[in-house]
Amino acid sequence: MRILNRKLLRDLRRMWSQALTIALVVASGVGGFITSLSAVDSLELARDRFYASARFADLFAGVRNAPLALAARLREAPGVADVQTGIEQVVRIEIGGVSEPLIGQLIGVDRRQPPRMNLLSVAAGRPLRQDGALRADAEIEALVSEAFAQARALRPGARLRALINGKQRTLLVVGIAHSPEFIFAGLWGMPDARGFGVFWVEREVLAAAYDMEGAFNRAAFRLAPGAPAQPAMAAIGAAIAAYGGREVIARADQVSHAMLDNEIAQQRVMGSILPAIFLGVAAFLLNVVVARMVATQREQIATLKALGYANAAIGAHYLKFVLLVVGAGLLLGILAGKQLGYLLTRLYAESFHFPTFEHRIAPGLLVLSAAIAIVTACAGTLHAIAASARLAPAEAMRAPAPAHFRRTLLERLGIATAGPALRMTLRNMDRRPGRTVLAIAGVAAAVAIVIMGNFFRDAIAVVIDNQFTLGLRGDIVMWSTDPLDDSVRLALARLPGVRRVESLRYVSVAIGNAQRSERTILRGYAARPELYRVIDMAQRETLLDGRGLVLTDRLADKLGLRPGDLVRIEVREGRQRTLLVPLGATVDDMLGLNAYMERRALNRLLSEGDLSTGFVLSVDPGAQARVLEASKAMPRLAGAWSKHTMLANMEAITARNVRIMSGILTTFAAIIAVGVVYNNARIALSERAWELASLRVLGFTRAEVSAMLLGEMAIVIALALPLGMLLGRGLVGLIAELMKSDQLHFPLVIQASTYAWAALAVLATGVASALVVRRHIDNLKLVDVLKTRE
Repeated sequence: MRILNRKLLRDLRRMWSQALTIALVVASGVGGFITSLSAVDSLELARDRFYASARFADLFAGVRNAPLALAARLREAPGVADVQTGIEQVVRIEIGGVSEPLIGQLIGVDRRQPPRMNLLSVAAGRPLRQDGALRADAEIEALVSEAFAQARALRPGARLRALINGKQRTLLVVGIAHSPEFIFAGLWGMPDARGFGVFWVEREVLAAAYDMEGAFNRAAFRLAPGAPAQPAMAAIGAAIAAYGGREVIARADQVSHAMLDNEIAQQRVMGSILPAIFLGVAAFLLNVVVARMVATQREQIATLKALGYANAAIGAHYLKFVLLVVGAGLLLGILAGKQLGYLLTRLYAESFHFPTFEHRIAPGLLVLSAAIAIVTACAGTLHAIAASARLAPAEAMRAPAPAHFRRTLLERLGIATAGPALRMTLRNMDRRPGRTVLAIAGVAAAVAIVIMGNFFRDAIAVVIDNQFTLGLRGDIVMWSTDPLDDSVRLALARLPGVRRVESLRYVSVAIGNAQRSERTILRGYAARPELYRVIDMAQRETLLDGRGLVLTDRLADKLGLRPGDLVRIEVREGRQRTLLVPLGATVDDMLGLNAYMERRALNRLLSEGDLSTGFVLSVDPGAQARVLEASKAMPRLAGAWSKHTMLANMEAITARNVRIMSGILTTFAAIIAVGVVYNNARIALSERAWELASLRVLGFTRAEVSAMLLGEMAIVIALALPLGMLLGRGLVGLIAELMKSDQLHFPLVIQASTYAWAALAVLATGVASALVVRRHIDNLKLVDVLKTRE
């Protein structure tokens, strides 16, 4: 074995604890990078494969009721290569023993003409093969979406009840299916697999139930390769306008696809920012350790040069040390990333459903991880390694020049009450300001990461509080597919147990300004609502009474609108037309690109009567099940959902996922804190061992000697805590801004408990590091230390 290789092994054995902590920091960065991006790659691969095999459509359109003959005209739209028509309806579902309101989306499947787009994949059971279900008393065979089947423990052979066009029918589950349209299945974008299910039934059965033989109310389109979407959408919209055309949307706006793409974009942000912090800290630690190695091995370097070793060989020796440490961290990071990436993929599999969804790490991702880790580490240690190569033998034989000491800032201010231990500690920090600042920054980064990990819990809690406590103060929401006379509100108010009812009006529109346009729902609320209110990011209510049209600030910004500007409103349902309305105000909303008006003002704008499409009910405690049961006798109501049930379903998933994320990030932050605090303390011990041993000989106790060294650690942590809290808030603000999307804007809110938890986590790691270093101080061999030239 070559001499330099034996020296390298001795160095690693002697500095194993420092090398291990640095390797763990590198592993945290690499592991976070691989975890996030491998999960993203797995999502994208599963999505792209399923979209290709299932022939996912490019455009989608909804109408009230259109003849099948219209399909030929739609096929002539510019850029359209194929059209597929279908029937879908939203119904109320009942499962034996379940009192909660359940919503089902029924989609007709034509077995005589197999679909050419949005193909189903049957995961369990069998496909549909039913005859005779046209009888009103016959069971209807159905395939059910996997998300709902898993949430409600449904298997082939299960039976459910569905209120189809006012009549109770039995659905017989014959299989569990996947569809590219419902990779993410939730009601209006809410992750509520327990309350919303998709059911595919024989098209002829659905057409007979709703008197739609020879008609359709939904259409999917495939575009020719390279064909632009906008001309096709415009032509399709014009063609379906006479048939109650609701909207034409591109794949990017399809709910399932939009939710999936939003999750991918958010995970890419997390997978880029966090590893950069970890690897930056690792580079700093390696620089400090290698610089100290060079300083303490001056005589060895001089001897090696005198024996004929070239500068390149000596530089390569220290580079090997760095690469071995980084290599160990890289290997640990890959192993951790594989396990955590698999865990993250499993969590995604509960929200996004594919026929096959496996965690994979692309070879290119491993190569990129290794390249980033090695380049970062080498860049951080280049200066120290170059210093070892530049040392001339004669200069290296001499002891390094003593550090230049000067009075600390505390002493220059005239404060002389500090004891000798504190003055010695401050002087030592003052003469190495760069290292001190970087140590503080490293611990502050650990504090910031813990804050960021718990921020999502705080932000989601605020979102839920805004939407379900301050905003929605009712207990049940019911809706209809068509506008109803508001007299239905009076009928609901007479139901036993109902305290109060408020009416809502939802209209599908496109909000535009000049050449820009965004599709959304124009929401009509009460003028001074009690049960359903508009709440902004600051948790303040925005009243609609007398304000006219109100847009969320994000929608107004995208369209370049300001209060007072004329807004183009294209009504996409019923009697379609274009209206010009002045913008009354904007509101900083958390969810979606929304538009609001007072309900009666909206009806006047549409030149319609006192119509409603939804109702919010406040009920007596314990009366919810009774009210829901009574509402089934009102066939014009298409569905209902309970705030309590939806909230419980959302929190069950969200709370667990946030706990997992918080635990992982807190662990990573603890590794950073240990790496920074422990390495700085060990380096300080090696540099000041002669001083500490001299003090022990002069009669200082072990506790007094330890206080001089560990005091520096305590000062670093004390200064890092407030800095880390400020850094954490800035980091959270950056991530919230980068993750902002049309669907969600996380509020920038951090609870006091999050700051406290971050401080306690870092303090605990600091105390643990201090105990380890204290043991090294107690084990100092005074005679051996005092014999050294230093």
